[in-house]
Amino acid sequence: MRITPASELESRFTRLQQQMHTAGLDAVIMLQNADLFYFTGTIQQGILYVPASGQPIYMVRKEFGRARMECGLKEVVPIRSPKEIPGILADYSYALPKKVGMELDVLPVAHYQRFTKVFADCSFIDASPLIRTVRAIKSKYEIEIMKDAALQVDKACQRAKEVIREGMTDLELSAELEFAVRKMGHQGISRMRGFNSELFYGHAFSGSDSAAPAFGDTPLGGIGVNPSIGQGASYKKIGRNEPIVIDFAGAFDGYLVDQTRVFCIGGLPDVLIKGYEDMVAIEMKLKEIARPGVSWGEIYDVCYGMACDMGYQDHFMGGAGAQVSFIGHGIGVEIDEYPFIARGFHDQPLEEYMTFAFEPKVVYPGLGSVGVENTFWVQEDGLKHITYSSEELVVL
Repeated sequence: MRITPASELESRFTRLQQQMHTAGLDAVIMLQNADLFYFTGTIQQGILYVPASGQPIYMVRKEFGRARMECGLKEVVPIRSPKEIPGILADYSYALPKKVGMELDVLPVAHYQRFTKVFADCSFIDASPLIRTVRAIKSKYEIEIMKDAALQVDKACQRAKEVIREGMTDLELSAELEFAVRKMGHQGISRMRGFNSELFYGHAFSGSDSAAPAFGDTPLGGIGVNPSIGQGASYKKIGRNEPIVIDFAGAFDGYLVDQTRVFCIGGLPDVLIKGYEDMVAIEMKLKEIARPGVSWGEIYDVCYGMACDMGYQDHFMGGAGAQVSFIGHGIGVEIDEYPFIARGFHDQPLEEYMTFAFEPKVVYPGLGSVGVENTFWVQEDGLKHITYSSEELVVL
């Protein structure tokens, strides 16, 4: 178990303060777990107050002892209620802010309203874009953790080759893979930022279930074990000559990677074999064009255009009527981070040390889905793999 070094935390809040200066913010207040972990090294319940200059103050309601042990920030103090914040700021000679940023993309309205009462004369803006911009650029420390997470998804692929058999259910397969990666330290939770976006270890499904759309903003959904979950593995039995899609997130020491590989028993129909080969070709195109300075939207346009030229306009990234408008997503502490390899992001360039998962997939409702997904980090001379399992279509 890693404890985030104080030097990492200082680099992070210093970069956030630079963003705050540009936005004219006096302070940023954070409450969400993923942001707390990134900027404090822990998720103990509390309030992180980052001033425009000076040291942040982590005000902890529960559990203060753990927070003091796990957090490398200099100023960690106990608190019972947000009403105490003005007094704590006075203790540190910080003036009351006039313009504050909060995580308005994820913060419940009731929580927000409590803070508007504490800072009655203050204006509030959404600081989430600033926070996510800082988080998008990974340090070497973070990338090394993500490489450890990649070991888990490779283990899932190795285990899949050992346990897949005709007649077992998708749920049984998923349980086998979850057990394998849990023993390697998978944290169990795969965090996502989007409202009502939930994910466990990932997805393992076969045949027509792999092409079943679901509520999430993902190209593949699955049926799940009941409507309260509505995604992932179900009780469907695995048959011969159908795709078995394993789309798993490695999750280690707070960081995530995403990888998809395809398996089958006996073989696949020609249309799916060709589809898989073409998705790998689109990934190869990504590697040719993705460089620092190239916009997220331009990468999407080139790769989407290539898929359409191949004839997949009605099948790329979802079945007709259920397609998503992205091919890749940033990943780190959460699965849905910046950058978005998506339609419309033409004013957002790739930068060195950004990390993202790229997942070209083709979906044929009633038949199945195929595709590939890897997690990369951006270097000046191109993309570097974090996930590394063989991309060969596995025929058992």
